Amino acid sequence: MRVLAILLMAMLARPAAAAQITVAAASDLTFALSEIAREFEKQTGNSVRLTFGSSGNLAAQIQNGAPFDVFFSADIDYPRRLEARGLVDSQSLFLFAAGKIVVWAASGARIDVHRGMDALLDPAVRKIAIANPAHAPYGRVAVAALRHFKLYERVRDKLVFGENISQAAHFVESGNADMGIIALSIALSPTMKDKGTYWEVPQSAYPPLLQAVVLVSHSRQKKTAEEFLLYVRMPAAEAILKRYGFTPPGAKP
Repeated sequence: MRVLAILLMAMLARPAAAAQITVAAASDLTFALSEIAREFEKQTGNSVRLTFGSSGNLAAQIQNGAPFDVFFSADIDYPRRLEARGLVDSQSLFLFAAGKIVVWAASGARIDVHRGMDALLDPAVRKIAIANPAHAPYGRVAVAALRHFKLYERVRDKLVFGENISQAAHFVESGNADMGIIALSIALSPTMKDKGTYWEVPQSAYPPLLQAVVLVSHSRQKKTAEEFLLYVRMPAAEAILKRYGFTPPGAKP
């Protein structure tokens, strides 16, 4: 970590024209990464343009030539797939966080989420929101957790899919779903933390959500993108991730 800090300080000390990087990021990072980007902008004078969505859809956009400089995925599988196609810089790939899922219900729903996964069986629960497992890692681990607790077949007809985990959370917050299995980072966000209650799903119930970041090969702002990747590994950025419930592993896969 000390070596990374020295490298980052050296980069920041160099006078350079301000640049803008475009970052594609899984939507569970909407709040944490927005804060990290703002701090990076303050310290460097560079700007960070953020685009949030499901990891699978963002990876598909990169395959189709979308002009992203950096890709933050909710799992490591999508960066690995891009790596196999030569679309990302494999040397830049590293794990930056581990995500978690929770069962969430709005405060006025009168559903006791502290019953854990069994709360999903409450007769008042007609719709359960999760991210689409076809292209969202959070959707896949939600299904895995339901299967772990032997609930999937009992509730599958109640499942409604958001395009990403943010949309799934919005379904519950807006009342279009009675409960949801969403990211802890969103449950702790300023827009959600006072609007409902949650129960954290044991991490033993689903595969690890090891989140990875990588530099996109066709980036035209590689120097600034590399500085941003270094900043994400600094204690200040890790503190922000931790505040939103992430565990930053800080390890190269």
